[in-house]
Amino acid sequence: MINRIFQNMPPIVKNLLLINVLFFVAQNTLGSFMQNLHLVPIFSDYFRPWQLATYFFMHGNLAHIFFNMFALVIFGSQLERVWGPQKFLFFYLSCAIGAALIHMLVGYIRLSSFEASIDPILLQDYLFYVQDEGYNLLTEGKNYIDPTLGKLNALYNTPMVGASGAIFGLLVGFGFLFPNTELMLLFPPIPIKAKYFVIGYAAIELYLGMQNSPSDNVAHFAHLGGALIGVIIVLYWQKTRNSFF
Repeated sequence: MINRIFQNMPPIVKNLLLINVLFFVAQNTLGSFMQNLHLVPIFSDYFRPWQLATYFFMHGNLAHIFFNMFALVIFGSQLERVWGPQKFLFFYLSCAIGAALIHMLVGYIRLSSFEASIDPILLQDYLFYVQDEGYNLLTEGKNYIDPTLGKLNALYNTPMVGASGAIFGLLVGFGFLFPNTELMLLFPPIPIKAKYFVIGYAAIELYLGMQNSPSDNVAHFAHLGGALIGVIIVLYWQKTRNSFF
């Protein structure tokens, strides 16, 4: 059955799935080298331009990659069959990179606002620690005990991984092309039309992103960024909207 599913996948979805799995294996075998492929905030000393093209092949854990790849196969396969390989790949990569750019923009706004609340002399001392050792602390699962220094370090150096931004773009594309297709939720196990699922999910992400809880390590605005880019592209492509059921 698995072989049949794999054989029936369209080519771009199949290759994206394989690349993500290979990257995940490499993450768990090559160790610290793969950290260079995480997306670090642009103002961090550890930011590299290529991270914009590599972060969305990286994942935090098995559950993270499983749910993203499950959505890629379910929703991406349908979109690739409608749009074709080239158009679908352009859409996927645009949503992934757009998600990263919007995530970094929100991060810059939050960092600037937080820095403005700190005494300038104290800020210079804090930045010395953040720039010198802050990133390495975060990659070790640690942070500073001082709450102000810890928050500054988190804003300055927290890396991002995952294809979720691109996946949210796929959800938007699916919602536009198949708005009345019913999806079965896992929790609770009830059917819901694709258009309502996408709108509801985006609303939850916006709420959680605005909450900005210190214990929440999900990049909600990257998700919303991927969705936004997806909306823009689909609207541009569809001068007259076609719905499929």
